[in-house]
Amino acid sequence: MRHRRLLFAAASFCVLAGAAQAEEAAAPSGKGSSKAPAQVDELVVTAEKLDAARTGIQTQLGASTYTITRQSIQAQPGADNTGLNSVILQAPGVTQDSFGQLHVRGDHNGLQYRLNGVILPEGLSVFGQTLSPKLADSVQLITGALPAEYGLRTAGVVDIKTRSGVQSGGSFGLYGGSHNTLQASADASGGTGRLNWFVNGSMLTNDLGIESPDGSRTPLHDRTKQGQVFGYLDYILDDTSRVSMLFGSVRQQYQIPNRRGLQPTLGLTVLGQTAFPSEELNSNQRQISHYGAVSYLKSVDKFDFQVSLFGRYSSLYYNPDKTGELLYNGIAQTAYKRDIAGGLQAEGVYRLNDDHTLRGGVIVQGDRATSDTTALVLPVDGGGAQTTDTPVGIVDNSRKTAWTYSVYVQDEWQIVPSLTLNYGVRFDQVDAYTDENQVSPRANLVWKPWSTTTFHAGYARYFTPAPFELVASETVAKFAGTTAAAQGTQNDPPKAERADYYDVGVEHKLTPALTVGLDTYYKKSKNLLDEGQFGAPIILTPFNYRDGIQYGIELSSSYVAGPLSAYANVAYSSARGRNIVSSQFNFDPGDLAYISTHYIHLDHEQKYSASAGVSYRLGQTRLSADAIYGSGLRKNGSVPNGGSLGPYTVVNLGVSHDFQMPTLGGISARLDVLNLFDKVYEIRDGTGVGVGAPQFGQRRGVFVGLTKTF
Repeated sequence: MRHRRLLFAAASFCVLAGAAQAEEAAAPSGKGSSKAPAQVDELVVTAEKLDAARTGIQTQLGASTYTITRQSIQAQPGADNTGLNSVILQAPGVTQDSFGQLHVRGDHNGLQYRLNGVILPEGLSVFGQTLSPKLADSVQLITGALPAEYGLRTAGVVDIKTRSGVQSGGSFGLYGGSHNTLQASADASGGTGRLNWFVNGSMLTNDLGIESPDGSRTPLHDRTKQGQVFGYLDYILDDTSRVSMLFGSVRQQYQIPNRRGLQPTLGLTVLGQTAFPSEELNSNQRQISHYGAVSYLKSVDKFDFQVSLFGRYSSLYYNPDKTGELLYNGIAQTAYKRDIAGGLQAEGVYRLNDDHTLRGGVIVQGDRATSDTTALVLPVDGGGAQTTDTPVGIVDNSRKTAWTYSVYVQDEWQIVPSLTLNYGVRFDQVDAYTDENQVSPRANLVWKPWSTTTFHAGYARYFTPAPFELVASETVAKFAGTTAAAQGTQNDPPKAERADYYDVGVEHKLTPALTVGLDTYYKKSKNLLDEGQFGAPIILTPFNYRDGIQYGIELSSSYVAGPLSAYANVAYSSARGRNIVSSQFNFDPGDLAYISTHYIHLDHEQKYSASAGVSYRLGQTRLSADAIYGSGLRKNGSVPNGGSLGPYTVVNLGVSHDFQMPTLGGISARLDVLNLFDKVYEIRDGTGVGVGAPQFGQRRGVFVGLTKTF
């Protein structure tokens, strides 16, 4: 136990140390470096060689990889002033949900985030984005039958290559418009000798922190204030090694938006009060996250390796409207959750010969979760009738520590020049609310019969533990005889999902400018993981379906020729589950009985999704447009999740121009119109298994921005 505690403390220290340094904000403009030209050239070559070594440690061979460069991000309407979820939403097979959630290939979240290949532990943030596209040099979404180095969160891996500071410079920007939006951001980069650094910071405030619950253009009580800082630095020790550090800190404050014209319907009385206009509800949520990592990279002859210590602190505090929520819901719960996670990631690659490249790694992570809740409820008699109008408080606190251990090894075997087999195996052990492990074989075959065509086929055995920091530890018996009593008492802990995953695809360059792709997948799961919102706090709770089936097909295309670039993606997905076997007390007994013997559509299933975009550069002016289409998530029908919401298409436009002013220097101006046709569409209607309040997509917004480079 001693070595575990030391490791946990060391990794956690990385997070807190990084957060403490994240005060200054400022990023590169392209001005010349202060270093001597010869030294700059030498260091750039060394940095590029070490970057290539880091990339070679983690292969995506055989997986489906979609890369979004910084240039592509800047070309989108809104550029990097939007959330990271808006950037990823343009990839094939990605579906949007409420609270900024994303679903990839029919999974509920299930995303793992990495910065420069280093794992970022999961946090408690539900809506909003901890990571900003402003820090990204490129964003990769890796899906499909993943190689052995990717585990635990396998719906998709979001690997962000951060910006760095070989050249010195910076910028300052203002962006704002509809919904009283105002965002200020700054970045700077530079270096001294072998040390390079990059820092970025931003502040955002608007009146649309969370999706509108009624489709109105200006939701009631929906103000948000958010601040982010990020920093990266690296020091080249010699021609073969480098040490680097990254850190970030995010604070987000949200009002919970209100619907108009409602009154309580439960017939309750609180201290003599029975009426409460919904417009007057005042509930709020605060989220804080700090993260950091320190890495050592070494590249010698045939052997490259990187060792990283990483950590993250995240907390969530929900402050209810006590009287209002008691009258509307029968419970008003003040909730504080905190998770401190830290770990070690050690990975390497050895080029045995021209035909075999060996890779392996070890990942260890510890989590300490804290959950403190105080719930106000009203006592009831055996028939459910209220016995007093004086609320009573129920305290339900818990502490829990979890450990995960992973090890993998794999061989990239070039059978012939056109045919490569990447095969391996990983082992994962989780000690949390359950004690589980699995040996998971992986294999990917890549065939390139012509220089313009690549086929891939893969199989992966997956092991996905429930998100430890989200598991509900509620003591069901404490709420018996109150207005918050559960309809059932069974509360089995969520289990790890175990799945067999198959993926087949092809990519072909029709012309030097036009590339098209086709990818299909099939996944069969035991203890399929899903998540739901149960109660007023915006906290998701994981649960399992005993059986799960997901499958789909994706078509993608991209075109780049001179000043013109474009892309278009279309996807079909099916996701179903049967028999809920954990966290059962959260569900209606009738729904549980039906689902126990019938497959139902998962609430986040969207049959058809599409995205498209185009950008054209005309001198110093760039014109851009993009769009997303969704056939709609699920809602209740004659059976749970038996219906679907209506389809929608959202179109965005943008124009930007770069000016060179005589005294002010370089300035960029932009104008963006989001949801050009003011489409009113529901993301959720408040019904479905594990679904919370109704939510609508953002209405039309007009935004302008100015950025000064220096």
